[in-house]
Amino acid sequence: MKQTRHCTQNRIHPRAGGFTLVEVLVALIIIAVGMLGLAKIQALAYASTGIAGSQSIAALQASSLASAMRANRSYWSTVPNGFTFSNTAGTISSPNDATLTNNYACTSACTTAQVAAHDLTIWIASLTAVLPKPTATISCPTPAGCSIQITWVENNVSVNTQTQGATLTAPTYTVFVVP
Repeated sequence: MKQTRHCTQNRIHPRAGGFTLVEVLVALIIIAVGMLGLAKIQALAYASTGIAGSQSIAALQASSLASAMRANRSYWSTVPNGFTFSNTAGTISSPNDATLTNNYACTSACTTAQVAAHDLTIWIASLTAVLPKPTATISCPTPAGCSIQITWVENNVSVNTQTQGATLTAPTYTVFVVP
């Protein structure tokens, strides 16, 4: 008796054998678009970190001037109503007290106004060293309190091509001080 063996072959459909070149290219395009999106988000986060750093520096600078104002309370609590002091591009002006526009080296006895002028000179030099093109204004509408306002220049962070460019923004930090 003759035995016959039936052998069944496992045939794989030719389309189920792997990926086609078109499928691979589509997958690579999708991955590339996703990676570009991640790179854009990372660049925006990096730029935002720089802006936050500048805001922190402005807050520290305003706080240091507030401390100097509290230390020289005998001057700052007696300024006239409507007192203003400003520094724009290195030009100091104070229509209420001309003493503040000068620089004094208070190594010996100085008046309270001279000490305030010395503190402001040091503060402006420090502010100029850490922030790009800063502008500082001190306004004392009443002797009970003053506001310190710091403005500086930053490059615009763009999210898309419509807002892209070399435009500059002028963020402002303001703090109210009771000397």
